[in-house]
Amino acid sequence: MRGLIGHIARRGLLKCEKGATAVEYALILAMIVLVMIVALANVANRTIHMWDDVETKVTEA
Repeated sequence: MRGLIGHIARRGLLKCEKGATAVEYALILAMIVLVMIVALANVANRTIHMWDDVETKVTEA
């Protein structure tokens, strides 16, 4: 077991953080996308409500 750990340490695999960095960037991107979806849904709901009001006022006249 010690031989395997020593071999991994010599090859620099314990210091490799490329995978961890990629995961961090993926999480940041996922949070940004989630915020964008929530904001877009909020704007869409307001817009739909506005057009419903316009339709109601036009059909009343």
